[in-house]
Amino acid sequence: MMEMDQSTGSLVSQIIQSNANNSVPAIHKSHGGALISRNIEIPPGLNAKEEQAFLQKELSDMISGDHGTIVFDNGLGQNDYIYYGDSKLLNQLRYYPLVQLLVVVIFFLAAYLWLSSSRKAEQNRVWVGLAKETAHQLGTPLSSLTAWVEYFKTDPRFDEEIVREIEKDVQRLDTITTRFSNIGSVPVLKDENIFETVEVFMNYLQKRISSKVHISIQNNLSDGHQTVRINKYLFEWVIENICKNAVDAMGGIGSLTITMKESRNKQIALDFSDTGKGISKKNLSKVFNAGFSTKKRGWGLGLTLAKRIVENYHNGKLYVKSSEIGKGTIFRILLPYEPNMTNAGNHLSEDTASQVSNVQS
Repeated sequence: MMEMDQSTGSLVSQIIQSNANNSVPAIHKSHGGALISRNIEIPPGLNAKEEQAFLQKELSDMISGDHGTIVFDNGLGQNDYIYYGDSKLLNQLRYYPLVQLLVVVIFFLAAYLWLSSSRKAEQNRVWVGLAKETAHQLGTPLSSLTAWVEYFKTDPRFDEEIVREIEKDVQRLDTITTRFSNIGSVPVLKDENIFETVEVFMNYLQKRISSKVHISIQNNLSDGHQTVRINKYLFEWVIENICKNAVDAMGGIGSLTITMKESRNKQIALDFSDTGKGISKKNLSKVFNAGFSTKKRGWGLGLTLAKRIVENYHNGKLYVKSSEIGKGTIFRILLPYEPNMTNAGNHLSEDTASQVSNVQS
């Protein structure tokens, strides 16, 4: 019996010793029910009863984990048991495939974003180059047209009114050329009288749209709140896009009213009210999306560009204030009337340039 006890003790000792140098958690349950642990962190401060209760819980987890159990005869005609769980390393290795998969996904996502960004940047560089080349090509005939206008002014055979209108169109071409040449550059913001800016441009536009569209401007701004910091060339582009959109919505017949008034938060509001067909509720959220258009002809970029110019470069806001089917739509522009340099250093980005170069002036 003594030899059997020594043999059993040696087996248990060997098992415990072999497990002492690794992280495999193990619990030895004697025939009397006492639990002895190895590689299990027991919270400090527990008494013997609490420690046994803690090990009993750990033992339940091991059994529910469907691990093997080592059963051996302790030499007294009774069986002892050794239970074990997964080592820390094995637990960590379970997450290794997920970590690998995550790394691979991140790698491919980063590669896709890099390729997409590179392709987009290359396309935008093409648009910027095309826009600047267009401005350069327009420069030569524009200079010639300017010279012809000066010649017409000196020749009494030409009607002065016609010459003045031709001169305005030539100046308009010069403005468009300036827009294209400035793509990719810093838009310079200056203090401008908003009423005068809108009035001058609308006088020009009135003669170049349907004569059956009546345009009126209502200025409700006080003298001290008419100066705003804008880029005149870009802001005229905003007005043009909104007004042409309104004229199209009215089918060339109706009235367009521009109302200027003071708003909250030191802002002025410009409301563009038309008597057109209105915008359906399902299209209200799409009107500023690039490529969206209800017209058979058109790029669907005018309002998108207008919104970017107002919000990205003038620290303002452009949105549909209201619209009713069959009665018309009101577009509202909000601009700060105090000088604000927050966005003065913003660039007319190459991303916007790809849209600008597609919009027909």
